Amino acid sequence: MASVSPRHIVALLLMLSVAIGAHRATAQQSETRIALVIGNASYPDAEAPLRDPVNNARALTDELRRSGFEVDVGENLTKEAMRAAFDRFNGKIKPGSTALFFFSGYGIQSDRQTFVIPVNAQIWTEADVRRDGYSLDLLLGEMNKKGAAVKIAILDASRRNPFERRFRAVAGGLAPASVPKSTVVMYAAAPGAVARDGDRPVFVDELLKAIRAPGKIEEAFNRTMVGVSRATQGEQIPWFSSSLVEDFSFATAGRATPDPAPAPVEAEKNLPAPRPDPDAAVRLAYQSAESAGTKKAWEDFVQKYPSGRYAELARQKLAALAPASNPATPVDDPAIKELDKKIALNRSDAAAYYKRGQLYAQHGDFSRAVKDFDEVIRLNPKDVEGLNNRCWARAMIGELQPALKDCDAALELRPRYLDALDSRGFVNLKLGQPKNAIADYDAALRINPKHPSALYGRGIAKMRTGNTVGGDGDVAAAKLIQPDIADEFASYGIR
Repeated sequence: MASVSPRHIVALLLMLSVAIGAHRATAQQSETRIALVIGNASYPDAEAPLRDPVNNARALTDELRRSGFEVDVGENLTKEAMRAAFDRFNGKIKPGSTALFFFSGYGIQSDRQTFVIPVNAQIWTEADVRRDGYSLDLLLGEMNKKGAAVKIAILDASRRNPFERRFRAVAGGLAPASVPKSTVVMYAAAPGAVARDGDRPVFVDELLKAIRAPGKIEEAFNRTMVGVSRATQGEQIPWFSSSLVEDFSFATAGRATPDPAPAPVEAEKNLPAPRPDPDAAVRLAYQSAESAGTKKAWEDFVQKYPSGRYAELARQKLAALAPASNPATPVDDPAIKELDKKIALNRSDAAAYYKRGQLYAQHGDFSRAVKDFDEVIRLNPKDVEGLNNRCWARAMIGELQPALKDCDAALELRPRYLDALDSRGFVNLKLGQPKNAIADYDAALRINPKHPSALYGRGIAKMRTGNTVGGDGDVAAAKLIQPDIADEFASYGIR
């Protein structure tokens, strides 16, 4: 047998050391966790800063750092600052890493995409959303191009916002994301739905509790859905979509791998086996239909699974695929039918009445909208949004004095409520009280000097008082912001 020289032994040891070091480097790279967390609260176009986004961002940042993430956190970011944050974030993503994006603030759906909105956005038309907002689909695509093995997006942005009313009748919620392979996306509310602000940040509270517990990310997100639904009595149900092909857990330093089962302690020996997730098959079928994106795929899904939250989402997809030239009437609107069922089961569901009232208003059925807002206010006489919506709907059907009382009540509860000031200005125009209308529009424009509806309404009111020059100036300014504003007011009976 040939002897091995000390020199050969040293060389072998060096080679082994290099191999071990390379293996450790590869393992460390595969376990790299990068996160971008943004909380936007101070939007100048809103009546007041949002209560929760900054605190949400800080709380989640602390939790992610405990879970091994390198976190870049931003608060009240402008468009330019958000662009720089995205560039830094994408620059840190390495092949095999985990990349997470969290946003709390305002989001808007446009062209079937979700856009997150910087605090200095100037949004007056839908085209402005795509100009000033940032597309979630594009961000996920960039994360995928950089080679992230696991891509996670969490959006706490399903809020009513001050921008949408400028170009659409009701809030559209967020759009489901186009999910690349090995991605999971979670929204605070289902696509197309809008969460109402409560007394505490329910979604993030439940999310933090869920991700602290052991288990896969899908289990954490399921716990979040259940927790939020219970805390809001079904008024808000988060939603998530997953295409993960490997396991991931927040509670470990890397992607979760099966651990040896520990010996059960005495108190656990007789516990029943965990029950299977009853929604697993439905969720997979929903994801398959979402990937296909066709009318037939959604129709097949609804036929197979006619009830439940996924069926409601699928019917919303079908409604969105209806031809624009033949919009659904209130009787045939699937979303209204689902709300009919929900209300039949619970006559105290204020959120369902509110959503159905919005849909009736969107279809131009203001009489039914008023009845639903009646129920909202019966259940909560201090619901300022319900009062403002009933004010507007009553004005549209000529119930002007009751409409005025509703707007007065809303403004007594919230004196700087821009929408209610705009609505009351409209009612005063209808009542033939142009001086009162001017006072309301003046107050609205002190809150937002570029509000097109208030500018145009004040212009009409000024003309009716004989101030043609001032009126022409306001009308011209409104048309620069929203070119079709005259047609919109004409549809309301104001010329």
